[in-house]
Amino acid sequence: MRRTTSRILRGIALVSTLALGVTACGSSDDDSDTKAVSAGDIQAALDKGGSITVWAWEPTLKTVAADFQKKYPKVKINLVGERSGDKHYTALSNAISAGKGVPDVAQVEYFALGQYSLTKGLADLAPYGADKLASKYTAGPWNAVSDGAKVYGLPMDSGPMAMFYNKTVFDKYKIAVPTTWDEYVDAAAKLHKADPKVYIANDAGDAGFTTSMLWQAGSRPYKVDGTKVKIDFADAGAKKYTDTWQKLIDQKLLAPINGWTDDWYKGLGDGTLATLTTGAWMPANFVTGVADAKGDWRAAPMPAWTKGDKASAENGGSSLTVPALSKNKELAYAFTEYANSGAGVATRVSEGAFPATKAELQSPSFQNKKFDYFGGQEANKIFAESAANVASDWSYLPFQPYANSIFNDTVGKAYVSGTKLADGLKAWQDASIKYGDEQGFTIEK
Repeated sequence: MRRTTSRILRGIALVSTLALGVTACGSSDDDSDTKAVSAGDIQAALDKGGSITVWAWEPTLKTVAADFQKKYPKVKINLVGERSGDKHYTALSNAISAGKGVPDVAQVEYFALGQYSLTKGLADLAPYGADKLASKYTAGPWNAVSDGAKVYGLPMDSGPMAMFYNKTVFDKYKIAVPTTWDEYVDAAAKLHKADPKVYIANDAGDAGFTTSMLWQAGSRPYKVDGTKVKIDFADAGAKKYTDTWQKLIDQKLLAPINGWTDDWYKGLGDGTLATLTTGAWMPANFVTGVADAKGDWRAAPMPAWTKGDKASAENGGSSLTVPALSKNKELAYAFTEYANSGAGVATRVSEGAFPATKAELQSPSFQNKKFDYFGGQEANKIFAESAANVASDWSYLPFQPYANSIFNDTVGKAYVSGTKLADGLKAWQDASIKYGDEQGFTIEK
C-alpha cells in the first residue's frame, strides 16, 4: 500500500471502535476483480451451488432470500439481519480488518459507501455486469454506488424527499399547505400563534436532514476525488438554507425533540407536529408508529427554494455490496442483482420497500396505489416525481459516518445556544477538515 493510503486506513480503523470506520488491510491493492465475469460464469456458479452469508437488516430480504433459494435450490442464503446501524458497521469493519468472518453480501447505506470503497473493502461489480444496469436506476442512488467506471453496490432502495403534513391541523387553522420554504416559515409562525403547543416540525439538529436540505438548495459542500477532499459550507446554496432555517430557530418555531423518540411519535399522532419532511420510505412507519392518526396525514412535494422549482433531494437509502474478501463473489453478485434489479424488486415493493428502479417508479400499479393511511391519496405519484428531480452530482465524504458523529458538537449547538447555524456549519467544516488531515487525506483549499 502507498503510505498515504495506509495512513488513511489506520486512521479510519481507529474510529471503528465507535462503529464509524473501516480498514481493508485484509484485501489487496491489486485489481484482481477487473477480469470480466460472464453471465455464463455466474450461471455455472448457480448451477454448482454453495452458500453465501448476507448481512442486511432490510426486512423484505427474508422473502427475497426464500424465493431465490426456490429458484436456485443448490444455493443456501444465510441471512443475518439482527444488526443495524452502528453495530452493523462495527461488525463489518472489524471483520474486514481481521480478514475473516466477512459476509458475502453486506447492506451499506449510501452515506457510508465511500469509506469502504476507498479502502478497497468492496469488490468492483462492474466486471460482473453491474455497469450495464445504470439506466435502470434513478440518478441519485446510482450516483451513490458508482465512481467513474467502478460500481461498488446495487441500489436497494431510495429516499426521494417529500413533505408529509397533517391535513386536519392545517384545515383547522385555515393555513395553506406551503409550497416554498418562505411559505413554510410563514405557516410555522401562524400555526404556533394559533396554538402555542403546535410546531410545524421537530428539529433538534440532525446531520442527515441537514445534508439533504443542503443538497436540495444546490449546495455542494463536499468535493471528493479519491483521497483529495474539499469541504466548504460557504456556497450560495448553504447560505440559502441557513438564512431560512435560522428564522425558524430564532423564533422557536421548531419542536426541540429528536426523531424516532416517544415524544416524536406522540407529536405526530396528536397534531402538535404538523409536518415531517423526509424520505419516501416513511409511510410504513406512519402506519405502524402513528396508527391513531390514520386519515389525518397527506403527502406533498418538498417545499421549493424558489417558487416553481422542482429540485428535490434524497434522505436515506442503502445498497447491497459484495465485500472484496467474499469467497463466493459470483453467487453473491447473483443474489445482489436478483434482489435489487431482478424479480426481487417487485417482491420488496409489494412488502413496502421504496424502489430505486425507474420501471417500478413509473409503473401504473405503483403510481396509482391508494394509501388508506393518507385518505386514499395516490402518494407514490409525488414520491416518483421527487425521485426524478433529484440532482445526481451530490457527494458524501469518504469519512461521512465520522463527520455525522460530530454534528451535534458543532452544528447542533445552533439549536441549544446562541450559535448561529452558519457558524455551526463552519465549525463542522473545520472539525471535519482537521480529522481528514489527521487521517492522511489531501485537504484542498
